[in-house]
Amino acid sequence: MSDANELLLAIDTSAGTSVAVIDGARGVLSEANGFDTMKHAEVIGRLIERALAEASVRPLELTGVVAGMGPGPFTGLRVGIAAAHAFALGLGVPVLAVVSHDAIALAAQRGGRSGELLVVSDARRREVYWSLFDLGAPLPVRLDGPGLAKPDALPHSHAQTLDAAHVSAGALGLVALELRRTGQAFASDQALYLRSPDVTLSTGAKRVTQR
Repeated sequence: MSDANELLLAIDTSAGTSVAVIDGARGVLSEANGFDTMKHAEVIGRLIERALAEASVRPLELTGVVAGMGPGPFTGLRVGIAAAHAFALGLGVPVLAVVSHDAIALAAQRGGRSGELLVVSDARRREVYWSLFDLGAPLPVRLDGPGLAKPDALPHSHAQTLDAAHVSAGALGLVALELRRTGQAFASDQALYLRSPDVTLSTGAKRVTQR
């Protein structure tokens, strides 16, 4: 299929919640955003519905679903990835995995930035996730990362730094279109969690003492 005939739904929950519809010929048709970083599950369905309605697109017209793979928090990120897989499965279309930092780099490039850019996400516990990009190509090239570091030990100190406070699903979809157009590989289907969940499985039954 020509990339001009692509019609994609893009979902990212690595920061807030962002959903967009992207047309291969016309670009971003709609984008719906929820900026609360704690209510992904509560808003994801409504934002998908809004993005499709604003783009005047029926689900059966979609040719693929783009999933932002992070880095992002465990709970929030898996909401978006699960929604993307469920939607794609129901429609019989592929899931296209894209690193969320790649979308931030593309948005920065289209906003006028150039040179090398270090995209940084707060990983909490006094650590950050980072990715280094060269913004000189038509599609930003990830030179290094994603990696984890202390804020005072970030590599590539020569590069300008950008905080990954929001990920645009529209930009995520545009990255997917460009990857398809150029035949480049998509991201792994393994989510890039900022942290593993703090809850751990029990190693066995606990002894209960009755008094």
